Amino acid sequence: MRLILKVVGCSSGNWYQTKSDANEKIKRGRKAILSDAELLIEIKLIIDNSLFKGEGYRKIWHRLLRKGKRADKERVNRIMRENGLLSPYRHYPATVRKRTHNGVIVTKAPNVLWATDGKKFYVEELGWCWFFGVIDHFNDQLLSWHICKKGDRFAAMEPVRDAVRKVYGNVDKDVCKGLELKLRSDHGTQYDSNDFKKEMEFLGLNMSKSFVRSPESNGCIERFNRTFEEEVFSLNHFKSLDDARISIRQFIDNYNKDWLIGRLGYKSPLEYMAEYEQNKVALATA
Repeated sequence: MRLILKVVGCSSGNWYQTKSDANEKIKRGRKAILSDAELLIEIKLIIDNSLFKGEGYRKIWHRLLRKGKRADKERVNRIMRENGLLSPYRHYPATVRKRTHNGVIVTKAPNVLWATDGKKFYVEELGWCWFFGVIDHFNDQLLSWHICKKGDRFAAMEPVRDAVRKVYGNVDKDVCKGLELKLRSDHGTQYDSNDFKKEMEFLGLNMSKSFVRSPESNGCIERFNRTFEEEVFSLNHFKSLDDARISIRQFIDNYNKDWLIGRLGYKSPLEYMAEYEQNKVALATA
């Protein structure tokens, strides 16, 4: 090679520099299966056919993988950002809290920690109404719910009793006594009332109160409430409580079956539960 370079009057430095420049023009790594234009079409199809509104780029990326459309996660982010498809960024106001929660609220098994909370929504015929729900901290599955006009302590009991009935078969005295299960709630008037406390004592269900002004200690159902607001209440106008009940029931069915949750490995609550049950059977038979 040095002899050839000497004959043509070219230095070895120029030769290697030219070779390096040529290599830089070739982008390293695996070539993309889909072009940006093709990937944009796939992203828009997922968004248009989604059961939910405002899913972020990570969930879109996982849904692409489920369809067999492989693409880099950051590339999906870039294409969605360039085409105005990203979910709006939310700014959270700083608040003063009496006590900061820095513990772990998720569980390694179902029916260890449930959470309940209430949320107001508007109905044309009735004005402000209430939604109460119960969620399992294990897989964020909404176990039961109840809607009504008057959101008092008795209304707050309904989804708790319904969840106990679904999981344990009845709501007899001490049905939950001796179980590991606890029920988390905030310090709302419904949950601090004597009637609510007595009902939980009747069921044998121990309460676990969140810290005052610390919504993250009741974070599972608080996060669900935000999703609920974005996917249902902010997008629909309800004329009657029956109209609201239809939309709410449809969303909760879709949520439990299809809503992807990051901490669950981008699986839905029911998918994660099915995987847990399969692993449990496999360990028992091993």
